[in-house]
Amino acid sequence: MFEAAGHKFRVPYDDSFQIARAATAPPEDSADAKQNKRRLRRLRKQLGELQHKLYADDRYAVLVVFQAMDAAGKDGTIRAVMTGVNPAGVQVHSFKQPSAEELDHDFLWRTYMRLPERGRIGVFNRSYYEEVLVVRVHPKILTKQRLPDVDLKRIWNGRFASIRAKEEHLARNGVIVLKFWLNVSLDQQRRRFLRRLDDPERNWKFSVGDVEERQHWSAYMHAYEEALSATSRPWAPWYAIPADDKPYMRAKVAEVLVENLRRLNLRYPPVDEKVRARFDEMRELLDRDPIAGP
Repeated sequence: MFEAAGHKFRVPYDDSFQIARAATAPPEDSADAKQNKRRLRRLRKQLGELQHKLYADDRYAVLVVFQAMDAAGKDGTIRAVMTGVNPAGVQVHSFKQPSAEELDHDFLWRTYMRLPERGRIGVFNRSYYEEVLVVRVHPKILTKQRLPDVDLKRIWNGRFASIRAKEEHLARNGVIVLKFWLNVSLDQQRRRFLRRLDDPERNWKFSVGDVEERQHWSAYMHAYEEALSATSRPWAPWYAIPADDKPYMRAKVAEVLVENLRRLNLRYPPVDEKVRARFDEMRELLDRDPIAGP
């Protein structure tokens, strides 16, 4: 079964993760914005080549999960990292408030419907982790789910167990699960919200609800810490990526994706020998093809 590449931002597998120690900004000696943008361009090219092999190889699917507080840069990161990858090989799904049909199923059901096929990269912009994050911060949401015998002291550990079981099942069946928490600071989020208010071209991004959710920051950090610690495993790791500097963040996400896809030993399928034996014959036919002209 797949085991993820090591990385400085990978969340430990021993339940020891502490958000207070997780960086929101790049190291002081890190590359500047121009260097990170150049690096991202190189990594995007590599990612495009690896995705082409992933499709041809047809043994694995890749599921990339993004979770973050508002204004951390999920949408922009998905767009920046996946630019240049064949659109036919990438499927992006955003998960909003559950529909009535989705609420009549277990909390994992709606995301099963959106898993990528073999040979493709699937991107979840938010995911089933919302059920142990926003729902944990606002437990009244559980009343809409009509669950029997809800015990707030036990339900979260139960959901962590369900998530771990789901992700291990996916890994056993050739789905590579890579999860990114874009770790933006409270102060940087404030500055980005203010830019949305001040810039007419960004006004559409602003939501009163986003600002209201800031009042629950501590509760969200507690929920994230427990969720990441309980569900980061070798076959489905979390990466806590500093998100205060967008060029740095995007380059690191691309770096992690490329490193892990390289570990798959992707290869183009061999050509059947009977078909290969006719290559010269087909080349000769094409060379004197009257339709193609001289």
